[in-house]
Amino acid sequence: MTLPRDPVATLLWLPALGVAARHYQPFAQSLARHGIATFMHEWRGHGSSSLRAGHGCDWGYRELLTVDLPASEAALRQRLPGLARVVGGHSLGGQLACCHLGLAPDAAGQLWLVASGAPYWRAFPRPLRYALPFAYRFLPWLARRFGALPGRRIGFGGQEAPGVMADWASTALTGRYAARGIEVDLERAMASAAPRVRGVVLDDDWLAPISSLDFLLAKFPNAPTQSRRMGAVHVDTEADHFAWMRTPDAIADWLCEGVERG
Repeated sequence: MTLPRDPVATLLWLPALGVAARHYQPFAQSLARHGIATFMHEWRGHGSSSLRAGHGCDWGYRELLTVDLPASEAALRQRLPGLARVVGGHSLGGQLACCHLGLAPDAAGQLWLVASGAPYWRAFPRPLRYALPFAYRFLPWLARRFGALPGRRIGFGGQEAPGVMADWASTALTGRYAARGIEVDLERAMASAAPRVRGVVLDDDWLAPISSLDFLLAKFPNAPTQSRRMGAVHVDTEADHFAWMRTPDAIADWLCEGVERG
């Protein structure tokens, strides 16, 4: 949690797959200069969470969306009631922020996405798209085999729960958001939400290209959306999926241009 002296809005920020909340501290400090109080959600299984995925300890999107996120939102509202609210995230965090607004459209009036997009294989450029279905089937199998995805060893994610990987892969293969145990139609729910959306794409981010962001934004047909491409000249480092986290000022500046103060 990073609180400016006189906050004008709150942000509930959701990390990328396998990334602990503490790594977004520079981003939160950049936002604080604009009066944004940032509450960084910690995904279960990572960082300061008391849980770790493994044999006998599993969860999926249902737990993340219906248990963990409502708890963080409740804590935020209790600490700073009455301010304009923003929810957003990086990579998978952005996707689940979208699902969260589908389930709780009053949670925030604005949605911020950074280096985020739907993982649907058809939303990626050729020739990459043709290799993705294999990866989307292999990674959940690997998580089931070892009790958790050995993300650090394979260079993708962290120690991820098999249920999370199964739900993620389902979206990646079908293009639709759904979760075992959630009876609400997430696609229909997102289509009825209308937050003001701002999305940032990094020029050299092959994990979340502009086509994948566009596919994700299309799930909010009633929402006013703005997207911005940024290169190395803007972020003063590599314009890839993770490097922006070290020098986030330009991204924070652009996101805050559209903030509704209250």
